[in-house]
Amino acid sequence: MSSTAIIVMGVSGSGKTTVGRVLAQRLGRPFLDADSLHSDAAKARMHRGEALTEAMREPWLDRVNAAIRASESEGIVVACSALTPGARARLERGLDSVRYVLLTGTPALLRDRLAHRKGHFAGPSLLHSQLETLDPPPDAIVVDVTPPPEAIVDQIVAALSSAS
Repeated sequence: MSSTAIIVMGVSGSGKTTVGRVLAQRLGRPFLDADSLHSDAAKARMHRGEALTEAMREPWLDRVNAAIRASESEGIVVACSALTPGARARLERGLDSVRYVLLTGTPALLRDRLAHRKGHFAGPSLLHSQLETLDPPPDAIVVDVTPPPEAIVDQIVAALSSAS
């Protein structure tokens, strides 16, 4: 599992960054928040509540893929929405091993988290379109985000261990 890229995916407010950081620390791997690779124009658009099109996401996904490939020998944990099969195909290009962890929660929980989140460009107005767009991979490790991050990571690590 050491060279496997682990992509912690889900809609806004699901806790991808928080869970991804804890998971990376637990596994002793580097962590990448894919949001950090969005262009300023994409961030501004999302801040206005406008969803990105697939074509707008492609350069960003290519940058994320390049970052994953650069860490492939040691493995990496990436927080990335990865909502569609097309997005995931672009993320996986040229990689030997990718595992997806899908963080899920009720729309009410996700809306509440987004309403209390500070300093992020993607606000609650994008949640509905993201939930509509989400097409989970059939082999994802699916974890409910109601428990604290450490408990979520315990579940992920157990699932990763049993799959190896």
